[in-house]
This record gives sequence, structure tokens and C-alpha cells, in this order.
Amino acid sequence: MATSLAAMSARRAANLARLTASSSSAPGASSLIPRRGLAGAADHHGPPKVNCWQEPLSPAKWKEEHFVIVSLSGWGLLFFGGYKFFTGGKKDKGEKLVEAAQ
Repeated sequence: MATSLAAMSARRAANLARLTASSSSAPGASSLIPRRGLAGAADHHGPPKVNCWQEPLSPAKWKEEHFVIVSLSGWGLLFFGGYKFFTGGKKDKGEKLVEAAQ
């Protein structure tokens, strides 16, 4: 953390020195905006992610959104199955009345 504070202070000092040393009388707003020189957004780290149906037994290789959908579906199926198992799959009252009348 100390290195990041030192780096931030150095950048501010460099920007301030550049602004005061500039030959123009009024610095433009573009010189006040910090630049992100080598920050590449296209740098991928690790292996590429695949669709869940391409590698069904390797969840670590799945895309994040596919992992979320499959996980939530699995939990929903587990809860619904447990509900149906422990409640005995009770029928509606209307069906019980029809069976009792026969």
C-alpha cells in the first residue's frame, strides 16, 4: 500500500510539474485528465472460458454466466425436489374430494 501511495504522489507531482512548466498560458482540460498508458483491457489471464455444454464435467472452465445459471438451476431443483419429497407430493383438496365421493 505504501508503494501505491508513493506512486500516486509521484504521478501528481509529475502532473503538477508538467502543468507549471508548460509554455501555454492556460492549460487545457485534456492535460488534467490522468492517462492510463499501458492498461490493456484485452489482456486475458488464464485459459479461455467455454460454454457449459462443451465441457459439462469441468465447471472451472465454464463462462461465469453459465456457471451462475447452472448453479441456480441446480439449487432450485434440489429445493423443489426436497419439498416434494418431504411433503409427500400432496394432491389438491379438489382431487381428494372427488376420490372420497366415489
